[in-house]
Amino acid sequence: MLRGPTLIHLPGARPKPLFVSVLLHGNEDTGLKAIQQVLQSHSGKVLPRALSLFVGNVEAARCGVRRLENEPDYNRVWPGTEAPDHPLRAMMASVVDEMRARHVFASVDIHNNTGLNPHYACVNRTEPSFLHLARLFSRTVVHFERPLGVQSAAFAPLCPAVTVECGKAGVRENAYHAAEFVEGCLHLSHFPDHPVSRQDLDLYHTVAIVTVPDSVEFCIGSESCELRFSADLETLNFRDLAAGWPLARVRGPGLKLQVLDSLGRDVSASFLGVRDGVLELKRAVTPAMLTSDVRAIRQDCLCYLMERLNYQP
Repeated sequence: MLRGPTLIHLPGARPKPLFVSVLLHGNEDTGLKAIQQVLQSHSGKVLPRALSLFVGNVEAARCGVRRLENEPDYNRVWPGTEAPDHPLRAMMASVVDEMRARHVFASVDIHNNTGLNPHYACVNRTEPSFLHLARLFSRTVVHFERPLGVQSAAFAPLCPAVTVECGKAGVRENAYHAAEFVEGCLHLSHFPDHPVSRQDLDLYHTVAIVTVPDSVEFCIGSESCELRFSADLETLNFRDLAAGWPLARVRGPGLKLQVLDSLGRDVSASFLGVRDGVLELKRAVTPAMLTSDVRAIRQDCLCYLMERLNYQP
């Protein structure tokens, strides 16, 4: 049993390793289950490529939570973070340094969503190798710049890097999909030089992150509170919503939500407005990662807002 965050190196037929991180959020177990499946299928055999496995927030996993109270998010403290100084920052920097020295081939960070979402891949760059890696997992790909301090952004200067979002935790089929993806990555000899065809991608770009300020009381469903979302909130994920779409009922003055753009600027008034007690969108967007999990909203965000990216290979 692991006592804490652990980096494990396994040899393979091709020496440049595939780096895989799992359990950066303790309650997202699909990555761990996928790696167990992959290693079990290769038991007694040489891996097709060297594998470096980083197992993250072990203690939070034991408790079944995203992160422990009063500790940083394990996927916000990688190089490039704006988070306050913490021993985890030095640990993640040392992991990146170690993988740079090992000439890492590609990087995969495996996650789950708390809300209803399709399986999709996230990249920090739209270079062909990044999109080919992402497309190996899903045709739905999201390009993002924030939040800062995430694993994929830290590895992007070293190799093609991707975050894969595998639906909800605890679902066997989600682990199967992640295992198939990791297996495919291990068998890659190189990345194609040609671009991914436009018709093979549904490409989005994250334009804003939406959070609920700590001072705002909110609820989901039929309760009465300052900011009330509909019980079917999660069904809006990856739906193209028009300007004027009602997001919530509000009580009292103010927008109740904070919207930050890719530069960290408050753009709440550009995206949201209130009319007759209803919080509405002021522009067309596509949300992702909406969840009805109150704790997840408080620890991370309500959702990301996206627009379709006009991809020109």
